[in-house]
Amino acid sequence: MAAGAAERAAPFGGAELARLAGLWHDIGKYSEAFQRYLTSAGSSASHQADSKGRIDHSTAGAQLAATRLGIPGHMIAFTIAGHHAGLADSFGERSALISRLRKEIEPFAAPECLVDQEVPGLPAFVHAAMHEDSEDSFALAFLVRMVFSCLVDADYLDTEGFMSPERRRSRPAWPGSVLSDLETALTATLTRIADDTTEVNRLRGIVLADAISAATRTPGFFTFTVPTGGGKTLSSMAFALRHALRHGKRRVIYVCPFTSIIEQNAEVFRGAFGQTSRGFADPVIEHHSNLDPDEAGFVSRLASENWDAPVIVTTGVQFYESLFANRSSRCRKLHNLADSVIILDEAQALPVNYLSPCLRALEQLVSNYGATVVLCTATQPAVGISEEFPIGLPLDSTNEIVSNPELLFDALRRVEIEVLPGVTEDADVVNRLQAVDQGLCVVNTRHHARELFDLLEPEGAYHLSALMCAQHRSEMLAEIHERLKAELPCRVVSTRLIEAGVDIDFPLVIRSMAGLDSIAQAAGRCNRNGRQATGRVVVFRSEHGGREGFVRETADVASQVLELHDDPLAPDAIEQYFRMYYWQQSDRWDKKKILDRFSLDRRKPEPETTPMPFVFGFRSADRDFRLIEDSGRPVIVPWGVRGEALVEALRASYPGPTVTLLRHLQRYTVQITQTAFDRLLQDGLEMIHDDYAVLAFPDRYYDCLTGLSLKNDPSHLLQF
Repeated sequence: MAAGAAERAAPFGGAELARLAGLWHDIGKYSEAFQRYLTSAGSSASHQADSKGRIDHSTAGAQLAATRLGIPGHMIAFTIAGHHAGLADSFGERSALISRLRKEIEPFAAPECLVDQEVPGLPAFVHAAMHEDSEDSFALAFLVRMVFSCLVDADYLDTEGFMSPERRRSRPAWPGSVLSDLETALTATLTRIADDTTEVNRLRGIVLADAISAATRTPGFFTFTVPTGGGKTLSSMAFALRHALRHGKRRVIYVCPFTSIIEQNAEVFRGAFGQTSRGFADPVIEHHSNLDPDEAGFVSRLASENWDAPVIVTTGVQFYESLFANRSSRCRKLHNLADSVIILDEAQALPVNYLSPCLRALEQLVSNYGATVVLCTATQPAVGISEEFPIGLPLDSTNEIVSNPELLFDALRRVEIEVLPGVTEDADVVNRLQAVDQGLCVVNTRHHARELFDLLEPEGAYHLSALMCAQHRSEMLAEIHERLKAELPCRVVSTRLIEAGVDIDFPLVIRSMAGLDSIAQAAGRCNRNGRQATGRVVVFRSEHGGREGFVRETADVASQVLELHDDPLAPDAIEQYFRMYYWQQSDRWDKKKILDRFSLDRRKPEPETTPMPFVFGFRSADRDFRLIEDSGRPVIVPWGVRGEALVEALRASYPGPTVTLLRHLQRYTVQITQTAFDRLLQDGLEMIHDDYAVLAFPDRYYDCLTGLSLKNDPSHLLQF
């Protein structure tokens, strides 16, 4: 196991730290008390987490590391003490590391060759960080987290090989040539697309050529400034695969702004890769929080993802919250960010309250872990360092992938935007939509989308929101595409899930007031393929604005900017929007004081006390770092024949679902609030294996047009 941990940490220079963590993490099992416990409890006991009533076997290794190895030992101690319970804070509660290091433990008699180890070497950046102010201590805490990831992933897989060898054998595997195979297939797909010689596709071809050319540049931060409809999804993947092959990167991680568009982007990539994966496992892994096992038990932890795959498609919430998590189940994937290409789609879509910690984490991945980060957005000034935005990323203008973004924006300008005065009632919105054969209306909440849809005439009317499971939405989108292609009546009301990752083209788009970046995304669904001289985008202020707390702030800023600029999508308007929303709110850049949880302890230790070189708050950071305060609970919907079959497979799975089954079930989940979940639990849910909630009466609670239907459900306050 120690060798496995070291192998995982080798890409970032942490192999010796991880090896010792693996070597000593279970050294407490050499105590007589633990050996008696094994004899009485059976062979599976050695793989169970420390808890009340069981023998503590992890504190011994933490104490050994801290007393023998100085500062590197304290870094290792965090990982060993937390390999079951999660990374702890240095001080505070009973589970704090200082309490573990002072705890009286059972004596153990490990072989001397195991105990007698040299002080491990440290990555070069650690030495500089130890001599700087507390800001650089974040780099040390980040290293602890990455070594912890290596330890727990190796431990889980080692345990899986012992406890469930058939499951270990069923884990997907890919040939060493997989990235090259994917790049070849993607190139062939893009070549076929290029045969469509419309003006828009000609411009997309320029974007693709720029992406391929830039792939040879030195790894680091890249910006990819492409207006919506410019083909950045596939072009960014083309850059990432070629860059990975050129510079020895191990995988591509594509981070979507919303859970609701994961499956759309994943299907775009699968379609582009074609039959490349024939003969080996699907190279595209979707991962979001809908079925993310937490600490629900051994089987659930084994089913959690470790991102050991060629292409990962995930969400910003999953990505950033994992970077500040403390639990082993969520941290085990982090080491696979090293030597990867990370594409951040709509990179500016970050809550202002968490800007500092998110941007610092990205800096760590690029500076110290060999990652390349690509910031894909049509509003690039958002996160670059400047005098007004000192926490921004060091974005070098020479690493802009597009050769001439300004000319590209002018060439791809395909719409005119009209902002309606005052407040517009729902009836007026519906009349505008009903007056055209084909149109799209995008609003800010599920509840508003449902109310507008109910007012539409039935013929050609469609509804899209995250109250529909992903498979249902995909089927609806396919039907919408067919009607648009056939020039049949098609009027769609949707939440903002349609604004990113969906290649769809309407002559008219109506958008409820939101941030300028959201308005720009909606505009990207209008005249997307340049089939008209000019498309129409109408922006209105909703009569429901008071119920849209999560977008009210961005909408208010956008309203102010719109009063000053004729073209709300012009670069100067976008820059002013971000100046007002991001740059002038320095008191909110780290509102939860996440970065303050990680500092060096410069205090002189009291006599006869255990010195602590670090004051780290892993557990408290995990508790407070929530991009979405109430992310809700997942409910599996047996939608269609396939969904029913997957639910039957879940019922029949023993001792629990496989990783593959959980991946398939992700497409059949709907996220609802905890309040709605608790109410539905009374008579509408079947709990399978105690962990997985399945909609028991879909005929009662699930509508074939609008998805999950819960009267008085407070999830109407959620977006998408």
